[in-house]
Amino acid sequence: MYELELEFAIKTAKEAAKIVKKIYDDHSAIVQIKNDNSPVTQADLLSEAHIRKSIIEAYPEHGILSEETEDDLSRLSKDYVWIVDPIDGTKDYVERTGEFTINIALSYKQEIVVGVIILPVKNEVYYASKGNGSFREIEGKIYRNKVSDQTDNLILLGSRFHRSQLEIDYYENHKDIISSFKTFGSSYKACKIACGEAHVYMKVGKGTKEWDVAPMQVIIKEAGGIFLTAKGEEFKFNKEYVYNDDGFFIVNKWNKNLLI
Repeated sequence: MYELELEFAIKTAKEAAKIVKKIYDDHSAIVQIKNDNSPVTQADLLSEAHIRKSIIEAYPEHGILSEETEDDLSRLSKDYVWIVDPIDGTKDYVERTGEFTINIALSYKQEIVVGVIILPVKNEVYYASKGNGSFREIEGKIYRNKVSDQTDNLILLGSRFHRSQLEIDYYENHKDIISSFKTFGSSYKACKIACGEAHVYMKVGKGTKEWDVAPMQVIIKEAGGIFLTAKGEEFKFNKEYVYNDDGFFIVNKWNKNLLI
């Protein structure tokens, strides 16, 4: 189930990645500041335009929630809704870390059933669909994602540009089982946990919206990991209010002592 939707999402993400990579390689990105003080570039807008056009042509009956398009809430009447971040980690894009992503997810009745995260610069694709496992494509080769079984000497991940004091305190308070703190950009952090290279990633507060985390959920869960709100609850998507006020919590294996 969802094979066709996943195939479409991967294809569309790869097409958008080519558009973004060309602008990135040309050093031609013009940065603007939106009303919420977050940056947006030409690459964001062109990526979004291509993804929206592709969805409308392939699935005209579906709804769309996307970062760079005004939300008219018509999606709330739809069972199937595509949730899109045309560039997750715009600051990573601007600072040229190579760790920004394009996020595409499909929700069905508020549950993510398809998720794709692609890194245009690294040419890595992480993807999953409900009940069908979690995978990554690296240099044209396909590998199955599986979270680590490790329960101590854990690696905690955080943002290079948005680290909060709460995250620093969390690391200090869990040094009995967390041995190191590493930073990566955007949704790439969740991918690192899905493929077993790290173990914990948490975010507290309103810093993220649905499009930042939607594909992470199914990629992590299908790899055997845990993805919850910071309150320890299951996420619901395609809500009228798209902010993740409680933040989120990702861990490779359940451990109540790691809850925020």
